[in-house]
Amino acid sequence: MSDDLPDSLIPYDEIVQEALRAVVGRVLGEIERTGGLPGAHHFYITFKTQAAGVDIPRHLVERFPDEMTIVLQNKFWDLKVSDDAFGVSLTFNQVAAHLHIPFAAITAFVDPAVNFALQFQAQADIAPEPHEEAENDAPQVTTEDGSNVVTVDFGKKK
Repeated sequence: MSDDLPDSLIPYDEIVQEALRAVVGRVLGEIERTGGLPGAHHFYITFKTQAAGVDIPRHLVERFPDEMTIVLQNKFWDLKVSDDAFGVSLTFNQVAAHLHIPFAAITAFVDPAVNFALQFQAQADIAPEPHEEAENDAPQVTTEDGSNVVTVDFGKKK
């Protein structure tokens, strides 16, 4: 029996990525519907700042030219969720900003209150440039071994 698998004609990796991003949309949609985060839940959402459809203030793109992490916890408003994106207003250094982020631009979603995380394949094959932390309203998340992180990577076998 050979270890070489044929190339799939079905894009399973894209289908799974899309389904996992739908989890983020469903969770954010529930927060929009109920008007707030339940209990201690809060979210760290990392996204590609230059991905198609991302609309954030220019000064944030300049500060975070590749990737940025936002925190939805205490200081956010105007959360609007659609089938393929979400919009939210946050403060950065006490200056309000509205962000529009397609789900396809998201690379990570973390809810540290319940040790839940999803990681998505990056949109580009280049390494992210170094950048400062987002500073919108929360501390850094540390992930310990044994967390509920789901990483999906369907790299082709060589």
